Amino acid sequence: VQLQASGGGLVQAGGSLRLSCAASGGTFNRYNMGWFRQAPGKEREFAAGIRWSGGTTKYADSVKGRFTISRDNAKNTVYLQMNSLKPEDTAVYYCAARGGVEIGVRTSEYGSWGQGTQVTVSS
Repeated sequence: VQLQASGGGLVQAGGSLRLSCAASGGTFNRYNMGWFRQAPGKEREFAAGIRWSGGTTKYADSVKGRFTISRDNAKNTVYLQMNSLKPEDTAVYYCAARGGVEIGVRTSEYGSWGQGTQVTVSS
């Protein structure tokens, strides 16, 4: 499956952004989807994930209560709604897809990656 992330930008602290990730070339509703992020000089880390059915989600503690992941299988798209953004949320955000039953939290568990979209939060 090919993934195309979009929706990043520059926002002030406390603001909101919604990222989108459009999938093509595969059966989208068979994939568990994840959002990861990578800040300069840091490793890529898990932010949020959603099962293929959309019924189960998982969040990193650092974003829990502020970010919401969702998916529209009819549109082959997964979203990440980010509210109450903080400067420490600044990173390149990547969407990723994996098969199987569970939501993965490690980069090694995902076989397909989008190109990344930059999110910058100013203080």
